[in-house]
Amino acid sequence: MGNILIKNAEIITMNKQEDMLVGDVRIKDDIIVEIGTDLIPKGDEKVINATNRTLIPGFVQTHIHLCQTLFRGKGDDLELMDWLRKRIWPLEAAHDEESLYYSAMLGIGELISSGTTTIVDMETVHHTDYAFQAIAKSGIRALSGKVMMDQKGGDVPEALQEDTASSLQESVDLLEKWNGYGNGRIQYAFSPRFVISCTEPLLTEVRVLSARYDVKVHTHASENLGEIEIVQAMTGMRNIVYLDHLGLANERLILAHCVWLDAEEQRILRDRGVHVSHCPGSNLKLASGIADTPGMLHDHVSLSLGADGAPCNNNLDMFNEMRLAAIIQKPQHGPTTMDARSVFRMATIGGAKAVGMEEKIGSIEVGKKADLVLLNLFNFHTFPSYDVDPISRIVYSATRADVETTIIDGEIVMDRGLLKTVDKEIVLNEANRSIKRLLKHTSIV
Repeated sequence: MGNILIKNAEIITMNKQEDMLVGDVRIKDDIIVEIGTDLIPKGDEKVINATNRTLIPGFVQTHIHLCQTLFRGKGDDLELMDWLRKRIWPLEAAHDEESLYYSAMLGIGELISSGTTTIVDMETVHHTDYAFQAIAKSGIRALSGKVMMDQKGGDVPEALQEDTASSLQESVDLLEKWNGYGNGRIQYAFSPRFVISCTEPLLTEVRVLSARYDVKVHTHASENLGEIEIVQAMTGMRNIVYLDHLGLANERLILAHCVWLDAEEQRILRDRGVHVSHCPGSNLKLASGIADTPGMLHDHVSLSLGADGAPCNNNLDMFNEMRLAAIIQKPQHGPTTMDARSVFRMATIGGAKAVGMEEKIGSIEVGKKADLVLLNLFNFHTFPSYDVDPISRIVYSATRADVETTIIDGEIVMDRGLLKTVDKEIVLNEANRSIKRLLKHTSIV
């Protein structure tokens, strides 16, 4: 970490007043220590001239699968359960330590390059330590955990079928090694895949461990109608009702998708303080449906955004997710629904709230962590800028190519488009080599 002074930026603070100003931001180590105008550089500071640049809080993506980045393009044109059974589970079962590491690095390189500074990540059953190694080396802020799958039988490959006690013990071992690593930059999250793949004893013990260690639980729920039918057949209840029945529905729970909710389930989410990660790109590509985010916002459900995994999206780009989150609701609910500011909140301070870090990240304020992104919006596709809401320009016009510099925990991890912690050439070459090796061990073509 070093001391940095960012000069003459258009600053989108996302503080409670959503203030915007043209000015300077001073960073000491990993903390924003001063925001103002005409700040004088100090001797040891790196000065970034941000004239004609826009400074925003780093994006917080609350549902990612780094372990799946290697499978980009291998799961196209399938609905959820077929996508899992025919492609994703066999590929995850084939992962080895090296392939998982480079899958994670491939995803992280994309995320940092497109302005994401914090992720909630769900790994696969095995080799999760290598994903944590990639997270640690890259500098990204992450909540991550090994996926948990102890429900026997079905179409799950044998290599992904776990023993309940072993799944729990391995999760705790990883938590005790990695939770709090890097001055708190890395945190553990218990990650049962979804109700279909987890026994009740496992989910019950996850609730106990989450409370004991005060860490998040990250799982999928109500993504697909076929999934809901299976859960009802297994438990006699709908997804959210069942999770509430087990005591898992609380402020430590992050649920991906929640496309198909009834009124009771939405009430549970609101009353229990559960956090929902909306994944519009994935939900559209898998034909899962369109979540009622306007209704959730109206009911004060905690909402954030995630790209999900590369084989169901096929990218990890928050600019895509913001634009989709806004425009897919307008044909049904009207043009004023899901305005740019609502969506940008979900991508920044909403994500920070979901991970329990709204006092540390998600906005540009003195005393908060220096997780910042500098955009170059001085371009044809984002002009004119005169008398246009800067947040509208970001949500509706900007692209990942406009990300110029990314700072995480006070560290410049991308400087004017050059990645500092991820070796692009090595990662791209090793990604191809790894997927070629994995495909030899599966029937996937």
